[in-house]
Amino acid sequence: MKGLLVDFGGVLTSNVFDSFRQFCRTEGLPEDAFVTLFRSDPEARVELRRVETGQMEEAEFSRRLAGMLGVSDNEGLVDRLFAGIRPDLPMVDAVRTAKRAGVRTGLISNSLGEGRYDRSTFPELFDAVVISGEEGLHKPQPEIYRLGAERAGLPPEECVFVDDLRENCEGAEAVGMTAVLHRGADTTLPRLEGLLGVELSRT
Repeated sequence: MKGLLVDFGGVLTSNVFDSFRQFCRTEGLPEDAFVTLFRSDPEARVELRRVETGQMEEAEFSRRLAGMLGVSDNEGLVDRLFAGIRPDLPMVDAVRTAKRAGVRTGLISNSLGEGRYDRSTFPELFDAVVISGEEGLHKPQPEIYRLGAERAGLPPEECVFVDDLRENCEGAEAVGMTAVLHRGADTTLPRLEGLLGVELSRT
């Protein structure tokens, strides 16, 4: 494999679902209220896809989401949702190491509104960047994976894709990529080392 394409939230950061649960507890909601909403309500999923693909402004999404969750204050709602995430340094270091070793690296991320990226790190981490809200595409649509591979200068079959959501991994596999379902650096990094032939873990 010559390319390493990764998700952002939940792969290069700590677990986003832990942050969502923290948000719900702070707001006095059942801790799985946010996740349950999008799993059970088709209308909510439509709203999510609209903001992910740039068809809806973050402020409007926040207003609608607050209503769906029964939260009185929608100011800075998306920031509050992601307040609990932190960089996953072993994963960030692994992408940086892979790039320095000559592996083509890229980001394929579904953004929630403006996104919460430290773009100053992009040049040292990625050869290619694909963010859903900037492209009008979202995972698991096949086009977003093909665009990521194209920008990395590789066919999909030569790319490894890492995501913390099974449906997004299945979308990558559907276009010919090898997918790794991320459950932590301790299991993901050995798998990537075997696929890429590059030592990524710090001893």
